[in-house]
Amino acid sequence: MVTGTEIAATLRELVDRDLAYMHICGTHEAAIARAGLRSVLPEHLKIVMGPGCPVCITPQGEIDAALELVEMGCIVATYGDLLRVPGTRGSLESCGGDVRVVQGVHKAVEIAQKTKKDVVFISVGFETTAPTVAATILTHPPENFSILSCHRIVPPAMKWLLDQGEAKLDGFMLPGHVCTVTGYEDYEQFPVPQVVAGFEPEDILLGLVMLTQQVREGTHRVDNAYPRAVTREGNMKAKKLMYDVFEPSDVEWRGFPVIPGSGLRLKKEFGQYDAQKKFGIVFKHVGKHSACICDRVLRGIAQPSDCKLFGKACSPQSPVGPCMVSHEGACKIWHLYHIKKG
Repeated sequence: MVTGTEIAATLRELVDRDLAYMHICGTHEAAIARAGLRSVLPEHLKIVMGPGCPVCITPQGEIDAALELVEMGCIVATYGDLLRVPGTRGSLESCGGDVRVVQGVHKAVEIAQKTKKDVVFISVGFETTAPTVAATILTHPPENFSILSCHRIVPPAMKWLLDQGEAKLDGFMLPGHVCTVTGYEDYEQFPVPQVVAGFEPEDILLGLVMLTQQVREGTHRVDNAYPRAVTREGNMKAKKLMYDVFEPSDVEWRGFPVIPGSGLRLKKEFGQYDAQKKFGIVFKHVGKHSACICDRVLRGIAQPSDCKLFGKACSPQSPVGPCMVSHEGACKIWHLYHIKKG
């Protein structure tokens, strides 16, 4: 069995010039930081973070919409990570309304079954969480239940990043969790080296080796370094569920403009469960008004330690931006593992 030390040695032999790869998964960043992988990488190899945290890329306008639902007297249910993400008028944690942390959409439905009040589930996440929400909608929950869909799809964001060319990237490490559901066929459209990687240190190092081999060959394709969980076609049942209930929509990402086809909205036949329609909620664009650089971190053109607020005015106890809130947020991860410079 090949060890991580041996894979790292192979990587050092392969890297002979400056290279930069982007991962699009908060769990990858957590694994890299926890294992101290950046300390064993060749000096010419840089791993940058992309928009891989679904809580972090939820824009302020959607947080404000959730707060508006609270003001209307709704019970708002969501994942704990979203509670402290700041909107323009505070956060769900500080709003004083009936906001409940749940482990999943099914728990929000259970709340709705036990009350006559309207219950809204703030439904965030990439293609990993959307199928479970879709499956729940298909069970025909009670009339007082609805969702505020804040789901995002990864490939359109990758296309935007490549089209902009802000971050000079030589390849992408694809999100293992997302690809477990979607497969990686949709990523084959991009003319850049890509590797699907798992989350153990050896998985990540192997992914970096496979990316570098593509660069040295002067080719591009999608290699699968996570075959124990990911196939090219993905989970067909989960994808069918998702697209039976949802359809693509044009949505804003925090740090990004509106990206065509990058969101998921409920289809018309499930409109009774769409909180936006039910309560007349509009997602409004909110301009940036602080020194927080979460937007730049999410686009891979800055790292948390570049921010003058990092570890000072902004900490997990008093977050200024969403990347310091979520356990998949780069700033919180760097703060937790005391990373001062990547």
